Amino acid sequence: MTSTDFIVARDDLQRCKTIRTQIPDADTLPADGLLVRIDRFALTANNITYAVLGDQLKYWQLFPAPAGFGIIPVWGLVDVIASKHPAIAEGERLFGYVPMATHLVIDAADVTRRTLRDAAAHRQGVAPVYNAYARVGGDPAFAGRQGDYQALLRPLFMLSFLVDDFLAENEFHGARSVLLSSASSKTAFGLAHLLHTQRQGIKVIGLTSAANAAFVRALGCYDEVVTYDAVTSLAANDPVAFVDMAGNSDLRARLHIHFRDQMTYSGQIGLTHRSSLPDEPELPGAKPKWFFAPDQIRKRAREWGPGGIETRFGAAWSGFAPMLDEWLEIIDSRGAAAVSQVYLDVLNGRIPPEQGHMLSLWD
Repeated sequence: MTSTDFIVARDDLQRCKTIRTQIPDADTLPADGLLVRIDRFALTANNITYAVLGDQLKYWQLFPAPAGFGIIPVWGLVDVIASKHPAIAEGERLFGYVPMATHLVIDAADVTRRTLRDAAAHRQGVAPVYNAYARVGGDPAFAGRQGDYQALLRPLFMLSFLVDDFLAENEFHGARSVLLSSASSKTAFGLAHLLHTQRQGIKVIGLTSAANAAFVRALGCYDEVVTYDAVTSLAANDPVAFVDMAGNSDLRARLHIHFRDQMTYSGQIGLTHRSSLPDEPELPGAKPKWFFAPDQIRKRAREWGPGGIETRFGAAWSGFAPMLDEWLEIIDSRGAAAVSQVYLDVLNGRIPPEQGHMLSLWD
């Protein structure tokens, strides 16, 4: 049996193609193995960050590819078409981290009523969230368009939720204003929504391009929207916290030099601009550092106990999800040619911020 896989050159993300790979069929699955059909998956700028950091954070090892190439991980919905695990039936619907492909073999372990884990050796050594699958058959929250929202936004909104929690836990590092670069990105406006609705007294400032400014203002969750060419017009008298989704070295330097010691926190979250210099000079203000979501998950799991994160996140999601019909247009694309085109459009920043893309390699 074969799977169609979409692969990219690890040293040049512009080079991409589809290949056929051999996979076990129903009769040759290993014990406890599942063969799943990948129905559809979301592709956003965040997946490009996975590729950029593929070696550094071990994303490339999750789904093996030919030498020099990699398979970008995405979040998607899959159907079990063959099972060697006694507690998992054919026809089950799962949600989780998948390759850009038509099929995946999962070594099912730690199976509960609601979840399971892929125990494949090459998938170990990464954050547990990347190997976990939710059993979502019959759950209306994962059906139809709601399922698309889950694939597109749920992982990103979890990051928004964790950054919001981290900032609040640290009392915003003394700041009363939060700057968000790449304000039109889905992670940024998820965070802006949480700050705007849950954190009284915190001013939310969105930094964006002139082309995306109207969309960002229309979201209604930013108190102020400033284009990148005007960031030095911001008042620099009071402390600010900077949440950097863009990963733009020039923008980061201009903000740090403008705010100097009033920049009390500078957290790097994403790489939507993919224009970070490998050796950045020392900057005034707080030292820029990466926010690593799994660290905050582990911390809160210990402090909040079993189900604590899920309960709080669920409440936050229920306040966010109703906004998505107003904010997003979902576009469905199928087939290898369509996946390649959308991938290149996302990679090169040609996707309007109001669009969300759901893809499938099935024609």
